[in-house]
Amino acid sequence: MRPSGRDLSEMRTVSIETGFTKHAEGSCLIKMGDTHVLCTATIEDRVPPFIKGSGLGWVTAEYGMLPRATNIRMRREAASGKQGGRTVEIQRLIGRALRAGVDRVALGERQITVDCDVIQADGGTRCASITGGWVALRLAVNKLMKAGDVISDPLVDPVAAVSCGIYAGQPVLDLDYPEDSEAGVDGNFIMTGSGKLIEVQMSAEGSVFSRAQMDQLMDLAEKGVGELAAAQKAATA
Repeated sequence: MRPSGRDLSEMRTVSIETGFTKHAEGSCLIKMGDTHVLCTATIEDRVPPFIKGSGLGWVTAEYGMLPRATNIRMRREAASGKQGGRTVEIQRLIGRALRAGVDRVALGERQITVDCDVIQADGGTRCASITGGWVALRLAVNKLMKAGDVISDPLVDPVAAVSCGIYAGQPVLDLDYPEDSEAGVDGNFIMTGSGKLIEVQMSAEGSVFSRAQMDQLMDLAEKGVGELAAAQKAATA
């Protein structure tokens, strides 16, 4: 039995509230169970120096957690003067994941920055950030298209992410913190809405795993991402 009482292949309740902030070109509050992330997308008519003049657009991301997103207060990284290694790794992951679904030629020479701020954490914050980040990106691009600033839709395939792992010897979908903290195997699966893989992060936290178990986790991830893609579509319709 999972701590939450969910079935092995059952996702946490997912909700996506769009237009959550006033000023951003695209925004949403995504809730995956008790993990809540505010995602905003900002359009700028500039690109990083390394692609300037190439005609290509750029999508990047920043990630952070509020001090009381967890059960004890964390010091703000700004107060220490630098980002932690985990923060840097996650925001690079978010940026890579989102770019995989973008036609950068169609986007044109402009940058969209997706900010993901974790309000409350209960496992799977990077997955919620990627999934919600795509919704914010979709809404921002919709504004570009409505204004006639882009000719064709640069978003070629939705991007979503879900965690899967081995908990108490069983493959489970969408780990919350009690499961994540005790999982023998922990993984994050980033995929497109059409089921293609973008990135898989897998590690043996307490026990090794077999090829057969890996296949089971892949099946669970495909199911979960399919549900998330449906939620993204409904939120941006």
